[in-house]
Amino acid sequence: MFGIISALAAASSWTYACHLWKIQTKYLLASQINIIKNIIAFIVFSPVLFTFEFHSSFKAIAILLVSGILGIAIGDTFYIRALKILGTRRTLTVEALSPIIATLLGAFFLNEILPLKVWLGIAIVSISLVGIAFQKTGNRQDIRFNIDKKKGYIFAILSVLCAVIAASLSRLVLISSDLNPFQTTEIRLFGSIVALLPFMQNNLTRSIKSLKSENMISFLYATILGTNIGILLQQNVFRILPIGIGWTLLSTSPLMALFLARSEGEEINWKTLVLTTMIIFGVGIVFF
Repeated sequence: MFGIISALAAASSWTYACHLWKIQTKYLLASQINIIKNIIAFIVFSPVLFTFEFHSSFKAIAILLVSGILGIAIGDTFYIRALKILGTRRTLTVEALSPIIATLLGAFFLNEILPLKVWLGIAIVSISLVGIAFQKTGNRQDIRFNIDKKKGYIFAILSVLCAVIAASLSRLVLISSDLNPFQTTEIRLFGSIVALLPFMQNNLTRSIKSLKSENMISFLYATILGTNIGILLQQNVFRILPIGIGWTLLSTSPLMALFLARSEGEEINWKTLVLTTMIIFGVGIVFF
């Protein structure tokens, strides 16, 4: 039960944080947003560094560094770029494929053999999430995007692949070592910072200073909520649940995003409500 609660809480925190980060794309590049949030999150969890036994956990730490580089440094940068280009719903359309990808990876690389009903539930949830993402919810704002959609979809697909592979690496460490979710989160954040720093532009500091105080507060809140709390909860999910089931629950973020629809000028229709019910039904099949 704790794994389920952690997954739903992680999905909620990540969804709202992404909503806040999307606002920041007006002022900062995706890579700048990513490294700033990672540095803040790393500092918040820095006391965890004193709990490591580096000599006895070298292999696990190396795997987690790769996981952080792939999932947080590269994957999150792609994700933020996709959000800026495609918007929330189109990006979530691609992200909805992650449960199936995660289940396949878990089955093939972690030997997690799941019963047929779990595959059925995952399929229902994934299809429903895609349906929600495609729903035209009646945006009240007349906004026209002059964007390269093809590039946006490429970024979104790459983000999903990076995130799922990184999650599989994290679960591999969590089930085979004595490292706890706090420690694995800090290692992954450190890996992402090391990977991003060489590519940062010289105007990063100037861009940060140009932010208004309310934007800085929003940025800090989004980082603690989405990166510190979100990744910590995510690591608990990977430790407790099989990767396919865990990622299915984590991928309910499009469902959580419905609660932000009104603030983004959208109205929810009956088709979206039906698909939401199907998501609940699909999750029920997985666990009952």
